[in-house]
Amino acid sequence: MSGYDRRRMNPRRLTVVCLLALIPSLGLAQATQPAEETAPARPGRNRQAAPASQPVEDNLVVTRHTLRRVDGRSIAYQATTGTIAMKDEAGKARANFFFTAYERTNDDGKADANRPITFVFNGGPGAASVWLHLGVVGPRRIDFPDDGIPGAPPYRLVDNESTWLEFTDLVLIDPVGTGYSRPAAGEDGKQFWGVEQDVQSVADFIRLYLTRFDRWTSPKFLAGESYGTTRAARLSDFLAERYGINVNGIVLISTVLSFQTLSPGDANDLPYVLFLPTYTYTAGYHGRLSPELSRDMRKTLRDVEAFATNEYQPALLKGATLAPAERARLVQRLAEFTSLPSDYIEKSNLRVSPSAFQKQLLASDRKIIGRFDGRLTAFDPSPNAPSPAFDPSYVAYNGPYSSCYHQYVRSELKYESDLTYEILTGRVRPWDYGLQGGGYVNSADELRSAMIKNPHLKVLVAEGMYDFATPYFASDYTLNQMDLPDHIRRNVTRTYYDGGHMMYHVSAAREQLTRDVKGFFEAALQGQR
Repeated sequence: MSGYDRRRMNPRRLTVVCLLALIPSLGLAQATQPAEETAPARPGRNRQAAPASQPVEDNLVVTRHTLRRVDGRSIAYQATTGTIAMKDEAGKARANFFFTAYERTNDDGKADANRPITFVFNGGPGAASVWLHLGVVGPRRIDFPDDGIPGAPPYRLVDNESTWLEFTDLVLIDPVGTGYSRPAAGEDGKQFWGVEQDVQSVADFIRLYLTRFDRWTSPKFLAGESYGTTRAARLSDFLAERYGINVNGIVLISTVLSFQTLSPGDANDLPYVLFLPTYTYTAGYHGRLSPELSRDMRKTLRDVEAFATNEYQPALLKGATLAPAERARLVQRLAEFTSLPSDYIEKSNLRVSPSAFQKQLLASDRKIIGRFDGRLTAFDPSPNAPSPAFDPSYVAYNGPYSSCYHQYVRSELKYESDLTYEILTGRVRPWDYGLQGGGYVNSADELRSAMIKNPHLKVLVAEGMYDFATPYFASDYTLNQMDLPDHIRRNVTRTYYDGGHMMYHVSAAREQLTRDVKGFFEAALQGQR
């Protein structure tokens, strides 16, 4: 067991409902080794875990660990796990913020305040940070096969040779309502559950963490996944404006900055165009494309992207004025690029939604494909329904993350709570989209503002090719629409991986992502690209 310090142990046996699933295994890492020393929990005292909606004083546990690598090198680190009681300036409790912080330690067991520090969160809205935590960034990960597709339980954790802790300290944040974070007793959760409210509360936590743990002068980074990229983009501007916190870089994983790119409908044709390359790439994976298109998928992707931009989008713009011959040619091309029947595309009025594609691609085999990862399939229990009954790629990973985190937080991090650990919850809904609620949230404006005000800010955008939640071409489109001068646009780096929304489940993608992020950090800290 690793060393730990809990000044006041909870007298009860506590339950933790956890989550996460990590990435495919390399079979390289050894088990985490214990350290003999214990570390004082800072700041505040360790107290008995609080019931739901009743923050107490800070409840933190510090443990020490060593990750031993196959190349003989090792990473000694300390983990701080627990809650900080967030209060207003009058001292009134507002919420308990749950987090886990990892700091690499020196030979004398001390952390280096000059190391970069990265604040990490997932999305939802309503997702805890468990996905990135046990999937790619943390020192421990779920042991998946190399292709990232889970096998039968039970699941186990292994040391993560691809941990970002090698080049940055980490703070995994669970926004209020997710994980173990809760509003204070008598506090309305609505003050946290909205686009602007969420940014303000997470920014306040970051400010408080930097203050309590003496990290104001550390190089600072943000890393978000999915809706977490929406949060990170807005935070980059809000932190600078409200608290004078300029970040050195932002890592956006499975990006959504403009919600218009994801919401197809009668008044919004844009997503039909932007999802098309993902349809093609996924159809190729399942062997549904013609031999000609399958022969060189890179060329096919270039062709489908050009078709989507130069032919498909202008044709949809014409609506009822589209000439019959042009319409017929368009139907044929869409059938080729999607492998769906021509008559289905015709009946769909040339517009195939993401859920319809997930339902129809393997309909002849009575299978549906995943939303988070189009590689994964499942038997279709309701073949006559218009959309999939469930997401095979969510249910496949929810169990591994839940069971592994449950074990990890208690046995290795020594944190106990009776609360349900909310891995992906609806308790934060309805989400307040504010003044933009009648239209589409667009955080690209805030990111653009932050980059213009701080021309040293670097951005890395990482996309999975089988992602039906935030398709890569939609991210490309949004970034291309941002009005930036060339010298600032060069601060944006785009990377693509052969995986889904959580591309790091695939062993090769996880390793490459970490290499890319490490190079990004080095360049950002050197002030050059």
